[in-house]
Amino acid sequence: MNPLLATIAVETTTSTIRASVALRRRLFVRSRRIARSHFLLDNPLTVRGNLPLVDTYLQAGLDALGDATRMAIFQKLAGGPLAVNELARTLPVTRPAVSQHLRVLKDAGLVTDRKAGTRRLYQLNPQGVARLRAHFDQMWTQAMSAFQAAAEKKPVGEKHGKHRGRRRRT
Repeated sequence: MNPLLATIAVETTTSTIRASVALRRRLFVRSRRIARSHFLLDNPLTVRGNLPLVDTYLQAGLDALGDATRMAIFQKLAGGPLAVNELARTLPVTRPAVSQHLRVLKDAGLVTDRKAGTRRLYQLNPQGVARLRAHFDQMWTQAMSAFQAAAEKKPVGEKHGKHRGRRRRT
């Protein structure tokens, strides 16, 4: 056999083996990731497959307002922009705790902040509040429609509102 052809054949075989090993590693890592991701609740594949119409910011906003302290902060900010110190004075938690709660509300899209001198003023985010309002308006509309349909539906087995059955003697 020609030495040049033998060298090319060995190099080709070696590179094929390396590529095959690299491919196997990648597939193994992917399969491990997929196996681990089936147990995570925030897996985008699982969430996307099971809940296709969930608004992430809406869910984060509802979760954020589930805490009593964050709800109190949210309600105080409804009156207008406030600094952390002003909020901490009116709440039974420390200033760092108020800052952490504000960060959660900000990450949920419910609060914005702006710099005013050496302080940061926090205020409600109109888009976040509008998103919550639209969600609750939609829920309320659906609930009222279901209630109206149930109220207008005639009960089965009854005609004209009269009770059928035996009368009791008095």
